Amino acid sequence: MAPIEEAGQPIVIGGVIVEHKDQKWTDAEGKYVEKGGIFETQLGVVAHSDGDVIYHSVVDAIFGALTLPDIGQVFQDNDPRWKGCDSSKFMEHAYEVMTGYGYKIGNIDVTLILERPKVANVKPAMKENIVQLLHTTPGRVNIKARTHERLDSVGELRSLSCHVVLTLERAEE
Repeated sequence: MAPIEEAGQPIVIGGVIVEHKDQKWTDAEGKYVEKGGIFETQLGVVAHSDGDVIYHSVVDAIFGALTLPDIGQVFQDNDPRWKGCDSSKFMEHAYEVMTGYGYKIGNIDVTLILERPKVANVKPAMKENIVQLLHTTPGRVNIKARTHERLDSVGELRSLSCHVVLTLERAEE
């Protein structure tokens, strides 16, 4: 993550633009204030596509469960077709690939790791977006969020992370 001026795009997580008040951000490189200084700013995500960390992690988990190449090999960040792309397109592709191999979602467990902005109020919308894109049911999708207790780049609001564990089931023919 970075100040919105540098990132050039808002924080999008689980298909939701995460609106937030200005955050205290540590300027590790000294671009805006003295190196290591803190200032308040709107945050954005630095990424080739829209940088949706949940969607990217879910796509990687689906590809991994199918023993396929990772999202970076399928949607390369040097390909201009994906510049600014809505990551729901990646989810739609992963769904098509998954069903093409004869599978459906068994369960998805998402752990989003970020210090701020807080996302509790938008987790239901994130979950609904995943349910819709992967043609599954709410009982098969779980989203949790946690912080890094102000440690490392996540705690300094310079990054966010996501872990996804999922199972696939054979689709009925």
